[in-house]
Amino acid sequence: MKKYMREQFEFLGIKTPLRVALQKEFVKEHGLPPLNEIDVIARELWSLSQREFQYTATSLIGKLETKLEPVFISTLEYLIVTKSWWDTVDTLAGNTVGVHLKRFPKVREKYLKQWRKSDNFWLRRTALLFQLGYKEETDFNLLCEIIRENLGSDEFFINKAIGWALRQYAWTNPASVKEFVRETKQLSPLSRREALKNIGS
Repeated sequence: MKKYMREQFEFLGIKTPLRVALQKEFVKEHGLPPLNEIDVIARELWSLSQREFQYTATSLIGKLETKLEPVFISTLEYLIVTKSWWDTVDTLAGNTVGVHLKRFPKVREKYLKQWRKSDNFWLRRTALLFQLGYKEETDFNLLCEIIRENLGSDEFFINKAIGWALRQYAWTNPASVKEFVRETKQLSPLSRREALKNIGS
């Protein structure tokens, strides 16, 4: 596990099916954390060395994502920029962050404005990916704007996110994605390849 994550994190060595089963058993016995404690619990789990604790935090947050208060966005931002890697960032971006920003338009307006211009590329990646589950509710014009802001980046995780976001929306509107790819000459080869993976050129 440690090698797969490029030696960045320590691991207990608990594989995902067992970790999920253990957490399910724990929640069945003790229930989910109270909403007013989830911030502290998430941050404490994040502070522990082994990566499985961060996975547990994202899972617990996910189970409560439709009940979180608007102010929880500050916790989500902290988790995105702390011990950052694709495994936790993508889980949060494509799930809880997406739900949160849909529920709270004012939060979305304020934080997207900051994230899309951030020097922290994990926040920019989150801005690219938060609509992954929106399907026909995707604001494609917004996605295209954020993509254009990141054109010319040599950061793998940004270019991969651009392609992933386009590929996901292509399931809903392949014609628009094809047109955007066709007219956006500055797309990196990686982004272009990912965007067209399921619809062809």
